[in-house]
Amino acid sequence: MTTDTTAPGGRKGLLLAFLCFGVFMVYLDATIVNVALPDIQDDLSADITQLQWIIDAYTLTFACLLLTSGTLGDILGRKKIFLGGLIGFTLSSVICALSGSIGLLLVGRTLQGVCGSIMIPVSLALVSAAYTEPAARAKAIGIWAGIGGIALSTGPVLGGLLVDHYGWQSIFWVNAPIGIIATLVLAKLMTENLAPRARRLDLVGQVLFIATIATVAYGLIEGNSEGWKSGLILGSFAVSALALLAFVLWELRQPDPMLPLKFFRSPIVVVASIVNFLSLFGLFAVIFLLTLYLQNINQLSSVETGVRFLALTVPIMIASFAASIVASKIGPRLPIVIGSVLSASGLFGLTALEVGTGFGGYWWSLALLGAGVSFTGAPATVALLGSVPPEQAGTASGVSNTFRQVGAVFGVALAGALLLQHLRDGLPGALAKTGIPAEAQAKSVTLLGDGDLSRVAALPSAVRAPVAEAVGPLYVEGMHLVMQVAAVSTLAGGLFALLFLKGKPASAISDKAGTGEPGDGAGQDVPAETAGQHS
Repeated sequence: MTTDTTAPGGRKGLLLAFLCFGVFMVYLDATIVNVALPDIQDDLSADITQLQWIIDAYTLTFACLLLTSGTLGDILGRKKIFLGGLIGFTLSSVICALSGSIGLLLVGRTLQGVCGSIMIPVSLALVSAAYTEPAARAKAIGIWAGIGGIALSTGPVLGGLLVDHYGWQSIFWVNAPIGIIATLVLAKLMTENLAPRARRLDLVGQVLFIATIATVAYGLIEGNSEGWKSGLILGSFAVSALALLAFVLWELRQPDPMLPLKFFRSPIVVVASIVNFLSLFGLFAVIFLLTLYLQNINQLSSVETGVRFLALTVPIMIASFAASIVASKIGPRLPIVIGSVLSASGLFGLTALEVGTGFGGYWWSLALLGAGVSFTGAPATVALLGSVPPEQAGTASGVSNTFRQVGAVFGVALAGALLLQHLRDGLPGALAKTGIPAEAQAKSVTLLGDGDLSRVAALPSAVRAPVAEAVGPLYVEGMHLVMQVAAVSTLAGGLFALLFLKGKPASAISDKAGTGEPGDGAGQDVPAETAGQHS
């Protein structure tokens, strides 16, 4: 059964507005939490590994469940599924706000990711169903995408203001009134809506996909604390490899797979997926490490940190709109190559950071990175959508977003792993040069070896200053290493695009796309001009 969701213009406008409230919350929580990490670290005695999980518990579940969530809405009804996700996201935000331990906070963040993965694809389907006229639909989806970009851009500043004035818990409490109001209004406005031909749930594929991503992320994040050669870490990587093999074999045999592997017969889809992965890999690594650098090393407040991140987020928002339009006119290859060079330049620029570097020394690097991320990600998504039949654009959009979010997961995981390894390897030698007593050196290694630099305050007052002076440069050196890895990876994505993408407009690519099964219920057709407008 398909229920008509069309309504008078005013009612549809109100529906779009409150759907966008939900979208705003989900994307806001992708960046607002970062500026609160030092306060959470201090309040809950968290180490770098636990801080990584605060980010990745949300991003990992969000990435892994995106494709299935859209199908779930098609089968069970988009109204009830979206409202369930909205209510769940609101309640899980309350759990995060009330958390008195890292364990409970991680439970809340995981539930947020699950519910957020439901809200994004289903909200897009609801917008598309409400606006049946092509021009009006394109405009509505543009607004929907733009709201996500605004949320990502304002997250660090809003988070800084809330944390400095009301504590880190306030970044989660802010979701409660928005969620309650949006739920009450949407319950009245929405009518039930099912896809014309709903796909079947691929539960086995979903479980194998989660196992693949979760176990490799666990190995990267926990490798330093458990030991890279430990049975647990080696086993996690082995399980990931086996789960990936099983996932591919299973998906190849399914008539209606969660992830249509036939897409990857096209070199355009392969390259676009790699570029989407690498574009967020470097971005989230920078956001994670730079937040800790600015607050723990340079002693900035949460608000001061958030304001500095505007140099990154504003260019992302502005360039996203320009990049997708340019790609639709001249083809995705050149914008992706330019974006890769811009991103790599910004990342290499950040390797000049030292302890105490002022904003004037790195704002331009953040701006280059922000513009570069948009000029790689948005055109890559345009290329991917243009390479598949129109009726499969919804599924292709889900694939694109999944690769971007998985890139974010690995960005945080690998950044923390490289930094923590550098700290542990260099800490004894750096402390030996300070001349402090051997007993104080040993205590410092024990306290700071897991990356919690706030524990310097627990040292005897006589040794705090020399220890801080030794640890700060070591942290910055580790951050430089991460930036170099991210820059090279970004350039690799640009090289793939240069070699394997053709310099044709997206419309020309689409004309050559193969035919597919009509009535694909995985998602809704997404105009190329609105694709990838936010990270």
